[in-house]
Amino acid sequence: MEAQITAITKAAFFHLRQAKQLAPYLSRPDLATVIHVTVTSRLDYCNSLYVGLPLRLTQKLQRVQNAAARLLMGSSLRDHIHPVLYQLHWLPVEYRIRFKVLVLTFKALYGLGPSYLQDRLSWYVPQRNLRSANKNILKIPGHREVRLASTRARAFSAAAPVWWNALSQETRALWDLTSFRRACKTELFHQAFGQGAA
Repeated sequence: MEAQITAITKAAFFHLRQAKQLAPYLSRPDLATVIHVTVTSRLDYCNSLYVGLPLRLTQKLQRVQNAAARLLMGSSLRDHIHPVLYQLHWLPVEYRIRFKVLVLTFKALYGLGPSYLQDRLSWYVPQRNLRSANKNILKIPGHREVRLASTRARAFSAAAPVWWNALSQETRALWDLTSFRRACKTELFHQAFGQGAA
């Protein structure tokens, strides 16, 4: 994925330089549209494939998002990026990846996604009648089911259940995709930023 991420960041920075030249002539909403169309959409495209990548690769993508946020908000390199992302209500790259995987998980579980993803997931069914039986928890596959340690961290069948089970019971219980997306993003936003920007 290194070549892919290098190509994405190169193209994104090119478009950011173009957007910077246009910035004095655009309103903030118009500049936001330009940045979304040319930059953030590239960061989000198929980003579920970036699960488990080395930090140095995801940091390349984060640098692009940071530059886009600073351009849009008119902040300098000296300004801490967390308050800027918080003000824009943008999830950091790592959490955008997690959000995409969780939405794919929801779609797979409720027949809205491809069957090959649905086949990788199964509900947790305790052997005895426990309180966890009706909490919409997914079974986390054991080491025998995802054999190679190097691929385990990147496997949808391993990452998706862990992230799904970490969601609140209220979010896991939602049946509507729009409501789930909203609740999921809110939870991830609180995880990324706490109750406010640092």
